[in-house]
Amino acid sequence: MKVESVEAVAVEGLGGPWMFCILRTDDGITGYSEFGEGSLANGLKGLVKDLSTYVVGKDPRHVEKLYMDMFRGTQAAYSGATWQAMAGIELALWDVKAKALGVPVYELFGGPTRTEQRVYWSHLGTYQAGMSERVGSKPIKSLDDACKVVEEAKAAGYDAFKTNILVPSSDGEWASIRQGRSGPHDQPMTREWLNLARTQLTAFRETAGPNMDICLDVNVNFKASGQIRLGRELEEVDLFWMEIDNLDATSLRMVKDSVDFPICTGEQKLGPFNYLPYFEERAMDVVKVDVQWQGFTPARNAAKMAEVFDMNIAPHNYNGHLSTFQSMNLCASVNNVLISESDPVQVTWRDELVTHVPEIKNGRVTIPTRPGWGTDLNEEALKKHAINL
Repeated sequence: MKVESVEAVAVEGLGGPWMFCILRTDDGITGYSEFGEGSLANGLKGLVKDLSTYVVGKDPRHVEKLYMDMFRGTQAAYSGATWQAMAGIELALWDVKAKALGVPVYELFGGPTRTEQRVYWSHLGTYQAGMSERVGSKPIKSLDDACKVVEEAKAAGYDAFKTNILVPSSDGEWASIRQGRSGPHDQPMTREWLNLARTQLTAFRETAGPNMDICLDVNVNFKASGQIRLGRELEEVDLFWMEIDNLDATSLRMVKDSVDFPICTGEQKLGPFNYLPYFEERAMDVVKVDVQWQGFTPARNAAKMAEVFDMNIAPHNYNGHLSTFQSMNLCASVNNVLISESDPVQVTWRDELVTHVPEIKNGRVTIPTRPGWGTDLNEEALKKHAINL
């Protein structure tokens, strides 16, 4: 068996493009993957084309060898978008190998370790705040509207959700906080932000009741000192975790030591080497691991390292359904998963892109048993929603 071609396709998503990789072989098996960060779509598409020279004409079943060929061959462009593009190819290679053997990917790694995986309703209120038309839901124009989404999650059987700080508007839809991305880049923590967060999360807790787990993702919106102030402001909410995109292990440990609930981070780390300072510092309680951004083997290695340091992982997964299947295969191949991310609310055409959608009931995703990832891409739907770069 030989690889004939590798192609990256950008498809319209919610906040930006979704990236998919299609790897074709000479015996008719096609490997698929969802990978990378869509804001880098032009670069990722070109990188996949460049990296394809390492695998075209080679046996796709030699996944580790081909991954290391790409890894060693691109040392001058270490990590970042290069690794995300490598992930696209590596994930598609695993899909091919598992399909050739007629087994799910996790069977190649000693699984399954479970038959279902607990997930949380992610971006609760976030996508309805400012993007309601694109996700086909009612807009959020008040705190009562936001609390109704909490009720919706409860009614759907979820026992955990994650939200962001929502920003009120007096003349229309609310939005989610974006100061860490669009500025001010000083990332200030103000009394206004503290009041907004306390009011929102207190109302969410009252609506959710005492037995529903609540996560708050603050992304890159505040410095460590602001994260500490926010954590202390929210002590009575009893958060399941506060999720932070903080790249400095020492300052994150300072936050962790200053609040009374767990800290979750790590989605921006690519490759197990880059997690090591976090682990050595014991800077977090829960390790965010993104399969799509770093590939299956690096993500699994990071999970195994977390196990050594007595930590659980929580897969980062907010894109299309193939991303969920890839993440579920990771969960089924390790023994230290706390919970995984799930986006029940997304663009209305997401289901079209795959041949099978995840089976979710009462906040639990069934681990797939079909060969490969457990679903294929619908290439006609990809063409329909493709973005011309």
